[in-house]
Amino acid sequence: MSELANLKLVTTKRPSGMPTLVQRRNRLIAKIWEQVQLAKAQQDGKVFSPTIFRTIKNTETGTRSTVESSKRIRPWWWTAENGKICITVKYGAKAVELVKGKSTVEVGSLEELVPTLETLKAAVSAGELDTQLEVISKSLSAGFKHSS
Repeated sequence: MSELANLKLVTTKRPSGMPTLVQRRNRLIAKIWEQVQLAKAQQDGKVFSPTIFRTIKNTETGTRSTVESSKRIRPWWWTAENGKICITVKYGAKAVELVKGKSTVEVGSLEELVPTLETLKAAVSAGELDTQLEVISKSLSAGFKHSS
């Protein structure tokens, strides 16, 4: 019993789930992490394609099997006409409006891409894009609802 006396014991209830706001942030942070890894691989002249597991049903036998395949990640950046790299942050298929009327960040070169993505990741972690994620999420979920 003397060992338990060294611990700080409290009465608390474990939350049943994360708030949807935190889930949205975490989802976007994970996507930004993928973009950072993709940019680093592109700078090193390598290919970044993480492996995922998919469940496939055999049409003849009806059995299900798990198959390992590579996940295709599309870069959020492109080269503009002036030669500078531009990034658009995406949540689902929608571009996130970073400030009113602007959804693209202009970066000078490929070397500045990773630090810019890290800055965007920090902004998402700090909750700076919560209202934009809420708007996009509502518009995406509204597309799934039908009128009777």
